[in-house]
Amino acid sequence: MHAYRLYLFDFDYTLVNSEPAILKCFHITLQKLGYGDRTDDVIRVTIGLPMVEAVKKILPTDDEEEAKAFVRAYTPEADRYMTPGTTFFPHTVATLRRLRENGARIAIISNKTHHRIQEKFDLDGVPELIDLIIGSNDVEAHKPDPTGLLTALEHFQIAKEDALYIGDSFVDAEAARNAGLDFAGVTTGTTSHETLASYPHVAIFDDIAELVTTLQD
Repeated sequence: MHAYRLYLFDFDYTLVNSEPAILKCFHITLQKLGYGDRTDDVIRVTIGLPMVEAVKKILPTDDEEEAKAFVRAYTPEADRYMTPGTTFFPHTVATLRRLRENGARIAIISNKTHHRIQEKFDLDGVPELIDLIIGSNDVEAHKPDPTGLLTALEHFQIAKEDALYIGDSFVDAEAARNAGLDFAGVTTGTTSHETLASYPHVAIFDDIAELVTTLQD
């Protein structure tokens, strides 16, 4: 795998483990609204989806307004618990730092809200590692729609062949394919190696640190 000029990353399950915080916020909101609880597994497999789509699967419901009402009730819980309950994976910061030292630009394209992602980098004192964040509130269409990825390319004025998208989910793999970008998968989420490998890809890693070591090989 060659070195790219621009590295685009997903956030949840790719750079961070936000699972404990997400599960907590869903459990609280489900009970608060009287739905009764759901198992961790039911919630876990929706992490990385656009929030309204995740809620529709968890409740389950096809009612858009019901799902949006749930999101409104969920938001104050996320304000309280999300960032403190989110941790970078062990090699995330070092990997991003090495890519920056090598002259690459770095962006995050996520179905999570922009301010929530920024909050994590600020809290850990490493906001300089990221050049651009495109969250769910920054674009009308969410992954697997390619809008966020294409918006980042336009922002940096970088050609598709000079950019790589890294993510943990089939949603990320589909977004990269839809954007015509190279894709590298990481198996730190709930999507299996086999599923990730079924999409066009340049590499699949078990640890994000392999992104840098692969470039050095």
